[in-house]
This record gives sequence, C-alpha cells and structure tokens, in this order.
Amino acid sequence: MRTGKLPPDLLARLLARVPRTDPRVLLAGSVGEDAAAIDFAGTGHGGAPDDRILIAKTDPITFATDQAGWYAVHVNANDVACTGAIPRWFLCSALLPETWDEGQIEALFDQIVGACSSLGVSLVGGHTEVTGGIDRPLLAGTMLGEVERRRLIRTGGGKPGDVLILTHGMAIEGTSVIAREAADRLRRHGVIEETVTGAQQLLFDPGISVVASAQTLTGALPEGAVHSLHDPTEGGVATGIWEMAEASGCGALVDEASVPVLPETRAVCDALGLDPWGLLASGALIAALDPRHAERGVAALNAAGVAAYEIGRLTPRGDGLHLRRPDGMDARWPVFDRDEVARYFDAAS
Repeated sequence: MRTGKLPPDLLARLLARVPRTDPRVLLAGSVGEDAAAIDFAGTGHGGAPDDRILIAKTDPITFATDQAGWYAVHVNANDVACTGAIPRWFLCSALLPETWDEGQIEALFDQIVGACSSLGVSLVGGHTEVTGGIDRPLLAGTMLGEVERRRLIRTGGGKPGDVLILTHGMAIEGTSVIAREAADRLRRHGVIEETVTGAQQLLFDPGISVVASAQTLTGALPEGAVHSLHDPTEGGVATGIWEMAEASGCGALVDEASVPVLPETRAVCDALGLDPWGLLASGALIAALDPRHAERGVAALNAAGVAAYEIGRLTPRGDGLHLRRPDGMDARWPVFDRDEVARYFDAAS
C-alpha cells in the first residue's frame, strides 16, 4: 500500500471489528473521531464526586526530521483540545536512526520538552531506542487530558445549519514541513529565500497548535454552542471538513473564496504542483458552531489574535459536500486519497 493514512473504508471496516464492552468508554475510535474519552466514575480529591473524564490521543510523526519533537507534542495536544479538554500529560516513543549522534538526540529531546512547556504539559514517560533500517526519527506520541463531562465535544457533534469557522488558513503544517525538508528544491523552482524562510517559520507563527483557539471558543461561548471541533491533519482542510461532516452525519457547503491560503503556502504549492486543499493542515482549527453564536465566536478569536473566517455551513447529509466557486456555481468536493505531502515525498524519492 502507499504511504499515508489508510483508506477510510478500510479503516471503518477495521474499527467495526473492535468490541465495545466497557461502558466507561464514552468516545472511541471511528472515522473522524481522533481521541478517546474514558469515564472512570471515581471520586475526586477530598472524596467529592469527580465529574472529569480522561481524554487519550496517540499520533505519530513520520514526515518531518527538522523539529519532529515540536510536531509530535502539538499534533497530539490539538486533538485532545478539540474534545474541549485541557492537555495535561505526554508520553513519547522515539525510534532514532543509527546515523544520529548525541547532539541530534539531545536537540530532539529539547524540542519535546520545549513544546510541552509551552502548553503547560508534563512529560511523564515514553521509550527511546536507536533502530536499524530507518533514515529519520519516527515518533509516536500519546497525549492525555481531562475535561468535565458536560463539556465534552465530539467531532461528530455537528448539526445541519451549523456555521463552519476556520482559523488562520490552509496547510500551515504541510507548508512548513516541505519548506524545512525540501528548501533547496523550492529554491531551484524559483521560490525566493524570503518566502522559503517565511514558510519554515509557519511552524511557530502562526504555529501548528490549535489549543489556544479551541480554548478561546469554548471559554467565550455558552455551553453547548460549540458543536464540533476538528484539527485537520493528513488530507488537508478538504479531508478535515469531510471527516467532520461524515462523523456528524451531515453534508457541507463551503465558500471557496472565504477559505484563506497564506502567500507562503500558495508559493510552495505552485512551485511543486501541490493542491493546498489536500496538504497537511495542522494549525487550522475547524469549528462547527450554533449559528446564533457564530459571529461572537469569530469576534472572540480575532480579539485573541487568531485570524478566523466563516467559510460555510453544515447541511443535511443528503445534500452531500460542495464547494461554492467564486462565480457562484457549486462544484464537487475535492477528494484526496492521500496527503499531498506524502504524494510529494514519494514522487521526489
């Protein structure tokens, strides 16, 4: 099989085989749901009933070599935050190439510690080893968090009529990954140095974390106004919106002209023949909001320094997914059977 996520139909068949026997599992793996929620129904400190539930998420980093530790923490924290939870504890298994020296290993460790510190997360465990047969570090992170039961948000919580909000723009992570891993190739394709450097810095500004954006929305809006939050990763914003709609049993109509593409992303994609709609997209938060509170949600994000845009609505499932072109015509939804980063690196190798 080709690199990248498993095809959604195969993944759905595999997950359908998993027995659901523990009633404490409130949210488990399914297409579009990126974290698990577990209710321990225990008691809190001092013997009082504990209304918090545990959120668990695991995700690997396989594309990046530069700043891989930073990516590993943030992509896992993002999915925890998209349940309405606060990321608390991180574990990481790191498989390292034989060609690495102690300085490279120390730098990777510092990236992980630095990313955890930036989120107030505790690094509590994991595993490290030097592994034969690999040419880059392979990291598998696990983030744990907690949320009050009544504040749990599901990717599948969207409803027809919900307003779709997108923060920052498409393909922030993918743009940065390519600019860091293939800078010389971009220069050979005519991308100026200032743009290459700017694309590399997207990792930190606006950054690939959506934790603050998710917390801003859930803190500013009435309880229940945020129906769904999603961090689009592999397959880009197009796949992220499809995953939200699929999990929610909805369709979607998105105004193409309302979806921002950063100039660095446009330059990288134009140079290498990539489609930003299908390019690795951590750093953008997709939110489905009760339409009565959408304007307030956008205003809260903007006030917090987060660029936010109303890009469309969820619709009844039978309507399907559509893009409204600038000419006012509806077009079929862009579908990517693999992320554009995976396609690019396979072709480049």
